[in-house]
Amino acid sequence: MEERKPALLVLEDGTVFYGKATGKIGTTTGEIAFNTGMTGYQEVFTDPSYYGQILVMTTSHIGNYGVNSIEVESETVKIAGLVTKKFAHNFSRSSGESNLQDYLVENDKVGITDIDTRSLVRHIRHKGAMNAIISSEILDEKALQKQVKEVPSMDGLELSSKVATKTAYEVGDPNSSLRVALLDFGVKKNIVRCLADRGCLVKVFPMNTSIDEMKAFNPDGYLLSNGPGDPSAMPTEIALVKELVEVGTPIFGICLGHQILGLSQGLKTEKMFNGHRGINHPVMNLITGKGEITSQNHGFVIDKESVKSNPRIKVTHEHLNDQTIAGIMLTDKPVFSVQYHPEASAGPHDSRYLFDQFITNMKHEKQRFEGDKR
Repeated sequence: MEERKPALLVLEDGTVFYGKATGKIGTTTGEIAFNTGMTGYQEVFTDPSYYGQILVMTTSHIGNYGVNSIEVESETVKIAGLVTKKFAHNFSRSSGESNLQDYLVENDKVGITDIDTRSLVRHIRHKGAMNAIISSEILDEKALQKQVKEVPSMDGLELSSKVATKTAYEVGDPNSSLRVALLDFGVKKNIVRCLADRGCLVKVFPMNTSIDEMKAFNPDGYLLSNGPGDPSAMPTEIALVKELVEVGTPIFGICLGHQILGLSQGLKTEKMFNGHRGINHPVMNLITGKGEITSQNHGFVIDKESVKSNPRIKVTHEHLNDQTIAGIMLTDKPVFSVQYHPEASAGPHDSRYLFDQFITNMKHEKQRFEGDKR
């Protein structure tokens, strides 16, 4: 193996880490974030919700099981850059198709390894979310410090338009009796798959679709997908979701879709000091009293105070580490959402029941509508 080039990681507050280059030789910028999951790095890297973020993986060894073309959540790697402690150029899994180094190069992604990631994550947890820059072509610290200060803040940044589909497409049984219109803000493949596996025909719509276009599909339910960026920077989509809620058809929101649903009902969102990113986050279902281990990836949450003044909203799930809102429902319509990822790719399957709950809501409303017609 050829000798790896030196690389620098410079944080917005001026902190510098020295390491070795991985992936493409170049420079990349974004908000630095960390993921605590011990498996599923390829699913994480291809999750559109990570668009615009330099990702620190807290697990010591990354790349050790290579990559496989079926283990993706979108067609390309979406993270802005990668930070690791130990980076494996070789892999030892029989189903691996190639190594992570070649995969990152193919996707034009810059990374840095041999970093003390525990020290880095402790720094981020203490100082809060901030921008960063990785470079394996510019090794001038002052030049990088100047460049990172020009990176726009994630607060107020709309990014869904960078990753959402531009054209509508269908997945699932075309003869299905259950039709789901999915509004794409940066959807993960496994969300669509979880619906199709339950017998639904899913039509994925671009985020700028009109309500009339979606209604023309004659859906039995609407799914509001995950995605990157600040939800409050999406006024057009918030207005669209408000219209969809008033239709009365079942709605299920996930992650960014959950936040946009909240904003459409007059709630507020806020940027977190540090986001939730990992596959072992504990959540309490306040309706059933059962706990769930969940997969999460978000840097914004619904503001708790804004919920208190809205009797139409009921909090259904709570994050047990910091008591942030993890799920809501409307008291007068079949509409609910969660802050985390029930499709959990990567992650545990504790929350898959939420798709079943959505299916039940659609079937119930369909039967009620057909009964009213008779």
